[in-house]
This record gives sequence, C-alpha cells and structure tokens, in this order.
Amino acid sequence: METFEVIEKRRSVRKYLDVPVEWEKVGNILRAAQYAPSAGNLQDWKFVVVTDKDTKKKIANAAMQQSWIEEAPVIIVVYSEPYKTKRFYGEIGEKIYSVQNCAAAIENMLLAATDQDLGSCWISAFDESMLCTIINSPKNVKPQAIVTIGYPDEAPITPTKYHLYDLTFINAWGSRIVNPDLVLDNWSDVILKKIDEAKEAAQKEATPLVRRLFEKGKEHAKKIHETIKKKAEEQKERKKKQQKSSEEEVLESTEEAEY
Repeated sequence: METFEVIEKRRSVRKYLDVPVEWEKVGNILRAAQYAPSAGNLQDWKFVVVTDKDTKKKIANAAMQQSWIEEAPVIIVVYSEPYKTKRFYGEIGEKIYSVQNCAAAIENMLLAATDQDLGSCWISAFDESMLCTIINSPKNVKPQAIVTIGYPDEAPITPTKYHLYDLTFINAWGSRIVNPDLVLDNWSDVILKKIDEAKEAAQKEATPLVRRLFEKGKEHAKKIHETIKKKAEEQKERKKKQQKSSEEEVLESTEEAEY
C-alpha cells in the first residue's frame, strides 16, 4: 500500500479471526518498530511477543479484564528503559523522552500491521504491577503499551476527524488562515468543500428555480396546444369546404344528365 493509504486505513481492531499470524509478518512489525526515531538514537525499548494462550489470558485480566485481548493471536508488550534516557537527559528523559520514543515505535508497529492486512490495537489501560509479574520483567523497565495483532474479524468505521482549520495555527498560537487546505496543498479537501458548497447552493435555489422552469414549461405547452388546436380547426374547415364543393359538382352533373 501507499503510505497515506496505510495511515488512513489503520483502525483499532478488537475482534480477530482464529487464524495464526505468520512469523514473517510479526518480524516485519518488529523491524518497523526498530526503525522508529528515538531521542539520541538510544532505542530505549524492548518488545515481548506473547503467543501462549494462558499468558494472553493473564495479560487480558491485567488489562482491566478486557477479555477480547486474549483472542488476539499475537500480543506484543512494549517496554521502555527509562534509566537509559535519564542517564543522558535527566528527569525529562526519564519521564517524557522514553514515553515518546516508545510511542513512535508503537505507531510504526500499527502501520506495519495494517500494511500486511492485519488488525491491531494500542492498549494503555492495564495494571502495571500485574503485567510486570506476568512477563517477569526487571524492575528498571516500564511497560508502555500492549499491542494486539491478528487478522481482523471486523471493519471499524472511520471515526470523525476535526478539520485542519480547527487544528492548525500558522506562526503563532491562535493565528489561523482562511483556508489551510490551500496552504497545505490538501486539494482533495478543497474540491470536496467546493462540491458541498455547490450542493448547498443548489438546494437553496431548487424550489424557486423549479417553479420558474415549471411556469415557463406550462406557458410553452399552452402555446403549443393553442397552435395545434388552431391548425386542427383550420384543417377541419378546409375539409368542410372541399366536401361542399364536391357536393355541388355532383349536383351540377346530375342536372346536366337529366336534360
């Protein structure tokens, strides 16, 4: 798929087919995460791939009893290593950069799954202590997310998105432009907007326009009807005259024959 097609197609999938996911595809998802950006290229993340049925059930229980999670063929638990970013960037590295780094890796995973016709879901609601116990992870790492992977058994609808006008400022906070789609070369939105405006204008003018056309049509039809009626009467009159003339000729011929 094309990049933007993948981005637009990605959905949070919570129903999966009971079909195993090929390890090749799982590897592609992990490689996509591996190539995500990270502060100082520290790559302060670890990925735990879970396929064991009992372990998946325990993870679902730790994730606020979301039972659908255990039905996913593959679960990937994403861990950050905050001690690495703290070493280089201090408190901001530990509390912010490590989270942002993992978030970038997770989004790459979701897009890689979509590109391979797989469904995925980013889950952040879980009991951290329970999850670490299940995974048997060391104390110096922190779970950032649970990612479910599998062949989708549902097709979630596209959620409503805010318009760029409501999300974008230029040069300063609150500084808006009239049409950001033109500035950002988002021509498809511009065209759709113009089509919607044209439809709205047509709907507003529909009643008077139709009425005018109807009245003109009635006048035109009336004129045609009067013309046809006049021609029919003229034709009828001609036939009467022709018939009368024929009768007179017959009478004349009869009178001549008697003498």
